[in-house]
Amino acid sequence: MLDSLGANLERLRVRHGLTQEQLAHASAVSVDTISRLERGARKAARGATLAALARALHVTTAELLGMAPAERDSEGADQLRRAVHALDLPEFAETAEVLPLESLTAAAGAAWADYLGGRHTEMLAGLPALMVDTRRAVHASDGDHAAHAAALLATSYRLAAGLAGRLQLTDLAAHAAHRALQVAPHTSRPELDEAAALRYLCWVLVRQGDYAEAERIAVRAAQRLDPSMLAAPAPDQVGVFGSLLFNAASAAARGGNGDRAAELLRVASAAAVRDGQDRIGEAGVFGPRVAAMQAVDQAVRTGHPDRALQLATHVPPAAGAVPAFWEAGHRIHLAAAAVDLGQWEHAITMMEAARDLAPQWARIQPLSRVVLAQLVEHWPARRPARLTTLVGHYAPGS
Repeated sequence: MLDSLGANLERLRVRHGLTQEQLAHASAVSVDTISRLERGARKAARGATLAALARALHVTTAELLGMAPAERDSEGADQLRRAVHALDLPEFAETAEVLPLESLTAAAGAAWADYLGGRHTEMLAGLPALMVDTRRAVHASDGDHAAHAAALLATSYRLAAGLAGRLQLTDLAAHAAHRALQVAPHTSRPELDEAAALRYLCWVLVRQGDYAEAERIAVRAAQRLDPSMLAAPAPDQVGVFGSLLFNAASAAARGGNGDRAAELLRVASAAAVRDGQDRIGEAGVFGPRVAAMQAVDQAVRTGHPDRALQLATHVPPAAGAVPAFWEAGHRIHLAAAAVDLGQWEHAITMMEAARDLAPQWARIQPLSRVVLAQLVEHWPARRPARLTTLVGHYAPGS
């Protein structure tokens, strides 16, 4: 990935008939930066710089970088690992100056938008620089500015944990979540940032099979945030509370305690209905539709596909915003339920919907591969054209 940036930049610039000066004017990136990138004197750049160059050249950031799909980009994963560990860091930013907090806030917002959209290649490109820049800001600031920078650093670590988890880099996800926990006491809202970091840590623990510990941590953190104890809880507090209960319910279900999982989901659903709004926030995704979808997904996980499809008919429309990857995950679980019940065409329809909603995210989900394998096994020869197209997306080259 790093070695191809300069060559790709020059190739695309020449293809568009632009000089370095003209590209600099079109992108608002300095000629010096463009020249150094093309010569290989600089191997990487900030996410905002890459996005500006990509827009000027009418390509995606991934195309500019020449990146492989995120799940196969070992070099990008290694770069993320070094950034999380703060070891052997390349000089990601164009210069070593401390960026204004407004610029860092915008960069963190862009990274969160990429996470919501399942744009993993873009996250691999931008997160390392964000971690470097926010660490610089923390060390160079004091007072409220330092707390603001620390909050952005905590966010970048949580996003790194989420991305690493999606890419099956479980140990890296755990380390990033612990980094977020270390930073949380220094932010302007330490209790909420700690709870948000614990949410990611519990997610990792579930994937490591430590279900009892994941449930214990999630429930304890949720109890400290219980929004029913406040007259007017903040949206972020409600979001983290609900997400922690989702983690706890998932841990209980995977640990074989379906009744406990159902109880935790009832508490989460009650809070969602009481709040009445579906919200997307980096601290948590929560709301009436999200909680109802979680109940459907849990029915699939606990081996009740018929109940899952029945519950799906009662999922309310969004009362606000629900991220595309949540919607895609819901469709994948419905596809799994349909396969279990022999509803093959319906399963294909759900897998198509997941692909269209969050292409990169849907492709790397373990359950996607399971469902696809079952569909292929059902049609070992003369596959329907729709299934052949799905195989091309979910399992290219197979």
